[in-house]
Amino acid sequence: MGSPVKVGIVGCGTISGAYFKGCDPYDIIEIKSCADLDINRAKERGEEYGVQACSVEELLADPEIQIVVNLTIPKAHAEVNLAGIAEGKSVHCEKPLAVNRADGKRTLEAAAEKGVLVGCAPDTFLGGGVQTCRKLIDDGWIGDPVAATAFMAGHGHESWHPAPDFYYEIGGGPMFDMGPYYLTALVNLLGPVKRVTGSTRMTFPERTITNKTPRYGEKIPVDIPTHLTGIMDFANGAVATLIMSFDMWAHNLPRIEIYGSEGSLSVPDPNTFRGPVKVRRAGDDEWREIPLTHSDSVSRGIGVADMAYALVHGRKHRVNGDLAYHVLDLMASFEDASNNNAHVQIESTCERPAMLPMGLLPGTLDE
Repeated sequence: MGSPVKVGIVGCGTISGAYFKGCDPYDIIEIKSCADLDINRAKERGEEYGVQACSVEELLADPEIQIVVNLTIPKAHAEVNLAGIAEGKSVHCEKPLAVNRADGKRTLEAAAEKGVLVGCAPDTFLGGGVQTCRKLIDDGWIGDPVAATAFMAGHGHESWHPAPDFYYEIGGGPMFDMGPYYLTALVNLLGPVKRVTGSTRMTFPERTITNKTPRYGEKIPVDIPTHLTGIMDFANGAVATLIMSFDMWAHNLPRIEIYGSEGSLSVPDPNTFRGPVKVRRAGDDEWREIPLTHSDSVSRGIGVADMAYALVHGRKHRVNGDLAYHVLDLMASFEDASNNNAHVQIESTCERPAMLPMGLLPGTLDE
């Protein structure tokens, strides 16, 4: 292999540390620089991880950087993605791809015109847990998929996050914040969705910050639905039930389960790269845990490395823009269905990402 693909990180908040660490094992990529609207924060990250800090404009103009990793807040994703694409760079951003379909489409269209790639978190479906589930489904362990359930429920981020405001703005909420993990995992396992319906509500018009910070007791407005229930019809015939909520204090719901004609599959937390994976086939008396077929030692950054492999070897990357846009389309459609009292036919589609090869060496993605 020749020189590594140079990467620049825009946005040096909390999640950036996971990307600096997660990209490090891959020789195919090298983080050259980092940038933030707060240059002091960029300098702190740069010193911590041994990369140069610069302004956003300088990073985007750097001809050596081929991939921009966009870790800004959701409402800035499209703006930064489009700026990177305009400079001829591939972009990989934190979820969601954009806060609305129009910006998502603009991003994909601009990338196609420039001949660059678009990627978007989450890349957690490339971890050993969900990859093992994918292999079990593809190998017929539970027969033909019939149905699925997916649940993410809690009581919001104001009790622990130092600045929870954006979780209650457009582009936040349980669906746009956590939905990408669950929907991306389901599309990876079952394929694209053709129709959805749903019901949504905003339970509390404002939230009170209760974490121990100087903002303790401050009220923040809520601009988005905080409890969403949806039904998805997959192109392969499976039907799924989904609940995403910031309004539930406690529950005993699973994360994701897939129900097939010959058995059931318990999928691990899609916000992690790990297991456990459990199966209960027809006739079994109890669930049994299945050893992982793929590594669970990977972390955030594997999607960036996969994009770099795609650039170098001319193949399609797994954490791609078509998948991210399909997930964005689904997330927007649940609220549309609720607002319009209707089913929504999903116009977008995507391919199931290729499963990772088994037995990969650490820091590699191809055999």
